[in-house]
Amino acid sequence: MATSDMDIQVAEHALQHHFADMEQQQETSTFGMWMFLLTEIMFFGGLFCAYLVYRASYYQAFVEGSQKMNIWLGATNTAVLICSSLTMALGVRAAQTGRRKLMVVLLLITILFGLGFLGIKAIEYHEHWENHEFPGPNFHFQTIDKTAPVDPQHTEIYFSLYWAMTGLHALHMVIGVGLVAWIIIIGLGGAFTPAYFTPVEVVGLYWHFVDLVWIYLFPLLYLISKKHGGG
Repeated sequence: MATSDMDIQVAEHALQHHFADMEQQQETSTFGMWMFLLTEIMFFGGLFCAYLVYRASYYQAFVEGSQKMNIWLGATNTAVLICSSLTMALGVRAAQTGRRKLMVVLLLITILFGLGFLGIKAIEYHEHWENHEFPGPNFHFQTIDKTAPVDPQHTEIYFSLYWAMTGLHALHMVIGVGLVAWIIIIGLGGAFTPAYFTPVEVVGLYWHFVDLVWIYLFPLLYLISKKHGGG
């Protein structure tokens, strides 16, 4: 799609004074987001390492804890986030080609997917809370496999990591929904053109990262063994 004079004017208005041109600004912004995501990888990586160490130490206790996960809700949320990544990618493409209305529609659908994910996660959290599967003085766990009883304190470690990792992921999802909403608001005002769509692109990178984290969380927390009591 050819770039119009109006598009060029919008891009020039968005160019910050400390950049030589739009290309440099875009490359710097994208690089900055990748550096930020690298710190996020190290942040979640520490939690993943802790999980793997404890899982190796108390495997049976982690298997027992995994039986309390609602695998169907977890699988549904996985599908929801995969679909949200698709609509986000299509939204970025719409911004690149100057199709503002299509971009807004696709990003709104992305937000709906994100809110759907959070709603399903809230249902899971409520179930765990009602079953006293929250770490602390009220934690209670009944072993499912009576032939191989486990120490409830070891299972509590599993739930501590579960709440920490999924809670932080949910927080990132809330932030992502807010960022996409911001993109929609300023996009409706004509802030993006084929010559300037960097904010949409970098927010898209963030959204894909949050989705990718869940792709790892789901098998680690829900699919430890093939037997599941929840559903």
